[in-house]
Amino acid sequence: MAIQKHKIVPHLWFEDNAEEAVNFYVSIFENSRVTDVSRYGEAGPRPKGSVLAMAFELEGQSFAAINGGPWARFNGAVSFLVHCETQKEIDCYYDKLVEGGQQQPCGWLTDRFGLVWQVNYARLPMMLTDRDAIRANRVMEAMMKMKKIDIARLEEAYEGKTATQSVPRSFRFA
Repeated sequence: MAIQKHKIVPHLWFEDNAEEAVNFYVSIFENSRVTDVSRYGEAGPRPKGSVLAMAFELEGQSFAAINGGPWARFNGAVSFLVHCETQKEIDCYYDKLVEGGQQQPCGWLTDRFGLVWQVNYARLPMMLTDRDAIRANRVMEAMMKMKKIDIARLEEAYEGKTATQSVPRSFRFA
């Protein structure tokens, strides 16, 4: 594999569909590409010519993927956060990534390969850490009611244009 440009690179373990997953991710994000592919040779353990590992970039961030077998599975303890400036961006990334996967609360989703993503509003961290605790709480309450993030509803909550209600304090990933 080629030398990576980042010192730390997320490495994704797939059972046997790394190539399908990498091609899926690269198709979603504009500034993305496969940078290297390693294939099994005569020594195996998979068929000669099948993908062993891939290097790729999503929006300039380097990643690695491997077909490592059934040993490891993705879970919500690690996720990839996609910061979005507009509702159109959120809709585009969320709708493509969740296809064949599962929606989760608060902009989170599990894609069809089991990888967990957060497709979220870029202003959300600022809103949630506002010095005005009542304002920040309104945003949190609004967000807790959402699957896919709705920027207009978050902004309304931030500006105090919506009523607040109690919401569950926890959620879990399937």
